[in-house]
Amino acid sequence: MIVRIFVLSALLIQMKTMSQTEMNKGKTLMVKEITSNANGDLKQVSDLLEKHTDLQKIATINWDSFLYLPTVQFRIARHQNEIWLKFYVEEAHILAQFSEANSATHKDSCVEFFIDPLQNGNYYNFEFNCIGTTHLAYGPGRGERQFVDKEVIENYIKTSSSLGDEPFEEKSGNHTWEMTVLIPIEVWTFTKNINLQGLTSRANFYKCADDTSKPHYVTWNAVGTERPDFHRPEFFGTLKFD
Repeated sequence: MIVRIFVLSALLIQMKTMSQTEMNKGKTLMVKEITSNANGDLKQVSDLLEKHTDLQKIATINWDSFLYLPTVQFRIARHQNEIWLKFYVEEAHILAQFSEANSATHKDSCVEFFIDPLQNGNYYNFEFNCIGTTHLAYGPGRGERQFVDKEVIENYIKTSSSLGDEPFEEKSGNHTWEMTVLIPIEVWTFTKNINLQGLTSRANFYKCADDTSKPHYVTWNAVGTERPDFHRPEFFGTLKFD
C-alpha cells in the first residue's frame, strides 16, 4: 500500500511538472504581414484584418475565484512597422469610466496586449478600455513600470470602438462591441530601432473588467499564478512576425 501511494504521488508530481513546463512554453502565433495603402484609415484596417487573418480566442480561465467567461476574440497582423489588432467582445456588463491616457483602464471593460519585443523580460502593456482609452507602460514587472508619454500615445496610437469614445456608467445586459487598434513603432519609446519584420517576441492577450458587476480575468496563454496577475512575462506565449 505504501509503495502504491508513493508511486501515485510521484506520478502526480510528474504530471504537475509537465503541465507547468507546457504552460511556460506557451502558445505560438504567426503574425501575417498585410500589404496595403490604408495610411492609418481604421475602417480599411478593420476590413483588411477581417479578410486576411484568422480569429484567435482569449478564453483561458486560470483562477477558480473568477469563473465568468465573456466571449472574446481578436485578429492581429503586421503592416510594415505597425501592429494591427481587432478585438471582438460579448459580455454581460460594460463600463467605461476613464477617458484620459494612462488612467486605470483595467477597471473598465478592457482588452489588453502585453509584448516583450526583444524577449529580455521587459515588456509593454497596452491596455485599452472599451472606448479606446489607452494605458501604456514598459518595464520588467508590475512594480517597475515606466509610462510612455501621454502625448506619444494620443499622437500615434489609433483606436476605433463600436461603443464610441465617450465615458459611461455600467450598462447591464448582453452587450457586444468591437475595437480596431493601430500600434505604430513610434510608441515603443524604450526600445529604439526595432524592425517587426521577422521578429520573434513574447506576448499575451487579456480581457478584464475589475469594476464591473462580474469582474473577470481571462487570458490567451495560460497563467500559472495563485491569484490574477497579468504582469507575468514568464507565462507569455510567442509571436512570430512575417
